[in-house]
Amino acid sequence: MKTFLRITLFSTFLIICFLFMNVSKPQETSKKNEDIIKKDTGIVAKNVSKLYEVKAVKLPSSMEFAGELVPLTKADIRERLDRELLVNTYWQSNGLLLLKRANKFFPLLEPLLKQHNLPDDFKYLCVAESALIQVPSYKGAAGYWHFMPRTGREYGLEVNENIDERYNLELSTKVAAEYLKRAKNKFGTWTLAAAAYNAGSGRISKRLKEQKVNSYYDLLLNPETGRYVFRILALKEIMSNPKKYGFIFDQEDLYTYPNVKEILIDSPIEDLADFAKQYNTTYKELKIVNPWLRQTKLNNKSKKEYKIKIPVN
Repeated sequence: MKTFLRITLFSTFLIICFLFMNVSKPQETSKKNEDIIKKDTGIVAKNVSKLYEVKAVKLPSSMEFAGELVPLTKADIRERLDRELLVNTYWQSNGLLLLKRANKFFPLLEPLLKQHNLPDDFKYLCVAESALIQVPSYKGAAGYWHFMPRTGREYGLEVNENIDERYNLELSTKVAAEYLKRAKNKFGTWTLAAAAYNAGSGRISKRLKEQKVNSYYDLLLNPETGRYVFRILALKEIMSNPKKYGFIFDQEDLYTYPNVKEILIDSPIEDLADFAKQYNTTYKELKIVNPWLRQTKLNNKSKKEYKIKIPVN
């Protein structure tokens, strides 16, 4: 019995020593880390908040979309804009990528908007829709302006397995302009036209009638459309004033669009890789600037005339 008691006491002693050693080690490590930080910076860091700050963003004193004032005097409007500014400011990697891509595509997009008499602010709607990349939505919307296949066809775009002109920046921008100008004529404001781009003209008409108002900012909408215009506003504010929101970069950090020339093709192309070689480029480089070519060939049985961009060194 005494032997058993001695063993039990000794075991208990060993367990206590083990626990003490494991508790003290993190404290010693923490102390060492503090000493290192103090040596390097002169600051003793007790927790993360000493080194990292998440600051509230200051809302602009005034904002407008396509020349239409945003009623920032209303608390609800300020809160909704504040939310989108915070989300898009602190999603830093995405914000920086948008700025890099904008340098690549805005020089192409801006003259197209001007050509089709669409306010320049709609380039931020394009950013909100596709982030300027060729990734379809889970619902099947695709291209720079994220048209559904049916909508694209209704407005004259060719959409099939071989050709998908929703991915053609020039043609899809023309269609987006037609849709938005038609919505502007119907609702009277560009802001409601932008909301209709997201929710559909029919749904916006129904909500305006139900709620007996005539402004987007007075409508109670589903969460997606309720945030939609505010996200566009936030993108406009941040991308117009990147340094104000902490995005620091040099001009050489930004992406650029390759030099291209256009040729007209009114016949089938059996193999786009061979076609690319004829113009001293590669299949990959050809497809990057012509994402509307969806397969390895161009069928074109109808002898339709297409403009194909050719990369030029």
